[in-house]
Amino acid sequence: MINTFCKKPLWECSKTLVAVAQGKVPADTVIANARLVNVCTAEVQDGMDVAIAEGRIAYVGKADHCIGEGTQVINAAGQCIAPGFLDGHIHVESSMMGAGEYARAVVPHGTTGIYWDPHEVCNVLGLKGVEAMAADARRTPLKAMITTPSCVPAVPGFEDTGAAIGPKDVARTMSWGNVVGLGEMMNFPGILAGDDHAHGEVAETLRAGKTVTGHYSLPETDRGLNAYVASGVRCCHESTRAEDALAKMRLGMYAQLRFGSAWQDLPALAAAVTETGIDTRFAMLVSDDTHPHTLVADGHLDHIVRTAVDLGIDAVTAIQMVTINCAQCFQMDHDLGSIAPGKCADIVFLDDLEHLRVTRVLIDGEVVAEEGRALFDLPPYEYPEWVTHSVRLGRAITPETFRMAAPAHAAAKGAARIRAIEVLAGKTSTRETLIDLPALDGLLQSDIEQDALKAFVFERHRETGTFGAGFVKGFGIKRGAMASTVAHDAHNLLVVGANDEDMALAANTLATCGGGMVVVADGKVLALVELPVAGLMDVLPAKDMSEKVHALERAWGQIGCTMPSPFMTMALIPLACLPELRLTNRGLVDCTTFEFTDLLAE
Repeated sequence: MINTFCKKPLWECSKTLVAVAQGKVPADTVIANARLVNVCTAEVQDGMDVAIAEGRIAYVGKADHCIGEGTQVINAAGQCIAPGFLDGHIHVESSMMGAGEYARAVVPHGTTGIYWDPHEVCNVLGLKGVEAMAADARRTPLKAMITTPSCVPAVPGFEDTGAAIGPKDVARTMSWGNVVGLGEMMNFPGILAGDDHAHGEVAETLRAGKTVTGHYSLPETDRGLNAYVASGVRCCHESTRAEDALAKMRLGMYAQLRFGSAWQDLPALAAAVTETGIDTRFAMLVSDDTHPHTLVADGHLDHIVRTAVDLGIDAVTAIQMVTINCAQCFQMDHDLGSIAPGKCADIVFLDDLEHLRVTRVLIDGEVVAEEGRALFDLPPYEYPEWVTHSVRLGRAITPETFRMAAPAHAAAKGAARIRAIEVLAGKTSTRETLIDLPALDGLLQSDIEQDALKAFVFERHRETGTFGAGFVKGFGIKRGAMASTVAHDAHNLLVVGANDEDMALAANTLATCGGGMVVVADGKVLALVELPVAGLMDVLPAKDMSEKVHALERAWGQIGCTMPSPFMTMALIPLACLPELRLTNRGLVDCTTFEFTDLLAE
């Protein structure tokens, strides 16, 4: 049993809880006159009280007998109470904030626990980086439960990262008190092929009795999916079609229905629930990646639950998907996920089940947020210097760096047929598209009319000087360039642009400030989000980060892009575990065959 995330393990306070439940000892706190969202039975019970002692729930019913002279009574006044919300798959680093500021942003929205895969920081700084972020998280009441990154690098042999994780590393972390499982096993090709490395990581997790989380992005849901589930993988957030989610649930895999800032699959996936009448115990709602502007403007899991309800999912069912279903997936429902005797007193107050507005949050029986405001204070977290100096290119970058020579036959006819990466708004997948590009003065050029832009990925961890080059389309920009050190999952330096001069300016701007995201045009920086912590995060609060990111989005609009959260879509261009075509610092990768491929399609 995993008890690290409760104020006290049950075996230390069970006698007290028994006494409180019988009225022999007064409760620390009693919530009175509430409408209880009972996720155990999928019903709403009116006029209910909850008695709390030692950070756990002792009694649910009419709790007058639990009230003593020192008992704090919270009158719910007919409001709904539900278990604290749990995000079953999240990368904190994608919020561009450290774990402390992330907690301060999400707890007021009802999030009391997260199952956090820190593979972004791990790809840059290894397990030392994970430990540094976890130290920040421990300053907060948020239950930050870690799933050890499994794919560092995401797909071995296709990119260069700042660290590498193997079965021995996974085995070592399984003894850490804050680790509850294995992060998303993106190397599903390795699992299906019987690769010793991938299976070794899964085996060490299963040996420790913990949960293996998954990433199966193929539309094939027969032999391959059966094999993947058979390996021990318990859940997957990569469904993009209702039939994908349904197939996974039918095989006993938890289908995590994703609705983040950029990857908004829930509208397509909701039909797996609303149009089938299936038992929804294997359905979860997750965010995966949420940037600060979304957290500030819309919320976190409360926003996702509201969206699910708007799509036709029953409100109590949607709440089950962020509470008991998630806790059961991670084999932690003995502590989390329901308002029942013995469980941790993680409780969310909701104005009603129509608006689902969070008004108060308790974690381990303590009120930690009210009316959208966190009640815990955090001084800025000071990361060690090795965390904030992670951009090491090992080469000078000039406009000439981005010149791409055309082969002789293409130069002779003034054009070349090439493979381009076509990005899709709000989707993690890309398409391989063949286009004819101009070859002027023997050089391949970006072509604004075809929405074709140069893309380069520079290794930035070990000063190898290596880079890959290609073309992308789908952003719709008319001028300028963009660069980012948030470039999943190796997080090398990614530059996309319409001209070589602006691409060089964008790259050098990030090299100078230690990482981040930037938009430039006509030789000027239009917007810059500095991310000095591993090139992924800053230490600023959510509101400040939101303003910076909003300015970045406006700058994208200035140069012609209209897609939502375009910087998050751009950041997936190097992610070689997703179909169809990707670009890493080693070159173009065909992610259907998992082989390098040529830029030229002739």
